[in-house]
Amino acid sequence: MIDHFNTGLLTPIGAYGVSVIGSFIGLMFARRLRTATGAARWWWPALSAICLGGTAIWSMHFIAMLGFQVHGTPVRYDAGLTMASGLLPIFVMAVALFLMSTKPNNTRLLISGVIAGSGIVSMHYIGMASMNMHGEMHHDPLFVALATVIALVAATVALWFSWRLRGTISILAAALVMGVAVSAMHYTGMLGVDVTLSERTADTLAGSTGIDLLLPLVVGLFVFLLVCSLLLMLGVEDRPHSGERGSHRRSIENHG
Repeated sequence: MIDHFNTGLLTPIGAYGVSVIGSFIGLMFARRLRTATGAARWWWPALSAICLGGTAIWSMHFIAMLGFQVHGTPVRYDAGLTMASGLLPIFVMAVALFLMSTKPNNTRLLISGVIAGSGIVSMHYIGMASMNMHGEMHHDPLFVALATVIALVAATVALWFSWRLRGTISILAAALVMGVAVSAMHYTGMLGVDVTLSERTADTLAGSTGIDLLLPLVVGLFVFLLVCSLLLMLGVEDRPHSGERGSHRRSIENHG
């Protein structure tokens, strides 16, 4: 009755790829947050939160959902709940990154991980609640619990990466791991889904099809990622305290 891979491997591979790209760019922005001052301390976490929460997590979820089909009923998406499910992970990632940027330590890492992880798993099930069909959807508590654990661990690891990693190769490796973790959380939750079809299959369903609603949003976020990539390529690479070292050196020379 339920097909999670209606389009074959196209949607899981595409979802994973987008998650990796979003994670990589988001973690690159988070790296710049460590040495940012002034207004940049607000820009970098905002951009990082959009890349991580909006693309690596939310876009991954709904790209994967494009391959989801319930035989015997069409599926439609409520626009309001879908948008809410997209804004939530961006918000929680922004809060978590802010906490980690002000006074990073292990305690804050755990608190931020719980905040972000709870938001991620909530996004998943709000997104599922946005689906309208001729039937009732049920979630196996065991798979809900497993998906929650994966989300909490993935969020905490992502924040640890943003706090600790500096090298581009290390961040790329972290992004590959993050893509696996986010995908695992999604498909673990989906394995616990069951649908009881209704007899009233002639009624018109409210909402939009996945392609009509989700594709423009996902494409918009992907274009945003391209703009972010340009920012990373054109921006000056952060070098901690390099400006301070230069000022100190000039001061010594002037007084020498």
